[in-house]
Amino acid sequence: MAQEQAVIYDYKGSFDDASFAVESAIIGQGLVIDYVSHTGEMLNRTGEDVGSDVRLFEEADIFLFCSATLSRKVMEADLMNIAHCPYGIFVAEKDGRIMIGYRTYPDGPMQEVQALLDEIVQNALE
Repeated sequence: MAQEQAVIYDYKGSFDDASFAVESAIIGQGLVIDYVSHTGEMLNRTGEDVGSDVRLFEEADIFLFCSATLSRKVMEADLMNIAHCPYGIFVAEKDGRIMIGYRTYPDGPMQEVQALLDEIVQNALE
């Protein structure tokens, strides 16, 4: 994964512990998780159907959520910031490496969202 597309941190612990830490850190910010995408399960389940035997991740989940306050602020600055909502933090395991990360956002108002995501991830890493 290209570093410019995502900020990635290694997690010392299990996938389940990392997922719990991310979930707790999001909730700890007073945010509500709208959806957890079990992307790893889907990719593993459908690989054969699309003609691939490559196992991309052992496990991978994406936690999707929004911040009413911050979303309003960035969309008042530029309505097209709607394209970045909801926000997501992923937890993935590949070859025994547990990763927590999020996509990068453009310069300007969306950097405040990126700062929030980084704060959440830092809390999950503690």
